[in-house]
Amino acid sequence: MRMRLLIATLALALGANAAGAQERVSFLSLDGVTTLQAHLIRPKAEGRRPALVFLHGCSGLLRPRGGMFPLYPDWGRRLAAKGYVILMVDSAASRGFGETCTASPARITVARNRPLDAYAALKYLQAQPFVRPDRVGLIGWSQGGATVLRSIAARSIARPVPLAHDFKAAVALYPGACAEHWHTRPFVNAEPNSWTTKIPLLVLFGEQDNWTPIKPCEEFIAGTKARGAPVEFKRYPFALHGFDAPGQLRLALPAYRLADGTVPEVGTDGDARADALLRVPEFFGRYLGN
Repeated sequence: MRMRLLIATLALALGANAAGAQERVSFLSLDGVTTLQAHLIRPKAEGRRPALVFLHGCSGLLRPRGGMFPLYPDWGRRLAAKGYVILMVDSAASRGFGETCTASPARITVARNRPLDAYAALKYLQAQPFVRPDRVGLIGWSQGGATVLRSIAARSIARPVPLAHDFKAAVALYPGACAEHWHTRPFVNAEPNSWTTKIPLLVLFGEQDNWTPIKPCEEFIAGTKARGAPVEFKRYPFALHGFDAPGQLRLALPAYRLADGTVPEVGTDGDARADALLRVPEFFGRYLGN
């Protein structure tokens, strides 16, 4: 795994010059009221390129003291170096929120509206002359991963109609609310065990995650796969929540204590991170190309 991480790091270094400068952009969420702030990275290569929408976790895109959490620009640079246009959407600060991990009206607001942000980002990218409108993917972490699941569902409450080209593929890393009842409950007439999607989905999860437990998510994904959905699930035996962050020492988060008293922990797992840094581009490459 260390060799895989070395290969991924060397690939980033060799491809770094292929990614252009980052710029701030804004567009209206499909909630009709929120002007979303986002960060765009364009490859230097000419012509229309495939693109990816990034959805941050409940801590937000930006750190309280300024700057982004390193996780997102690290992934952004790596994927832009492979030829993808990157759009990192700030759903929290755009609404005047900080973290939305704890129980609060802000948490409810973003849970309801972030799928609308995802599709607004899709429409924004599809309108750009440098993006292939039929080759846009979606990737989210934690709360952003939960948003991925809500967005790409066959019965998504956010998908615009008509829509010429939907998301082509999606990745969810340690998604929150990853259980069947969270995704059928919004639909009064939904049958139990009925969530599905037509969009290829990859889910990555750490077995030691005590913030978003793996078992309900694995059962949920196995159920939808049995119903014919194009989903893949990868588990990492020693990984915590946030295993793909660059250089994150193991850290307890008592401010985000769960209802049962569990104190969530986050931290980098070298083997899991190395695998993810190769697996995610390989997955998007199958469906989006570059």
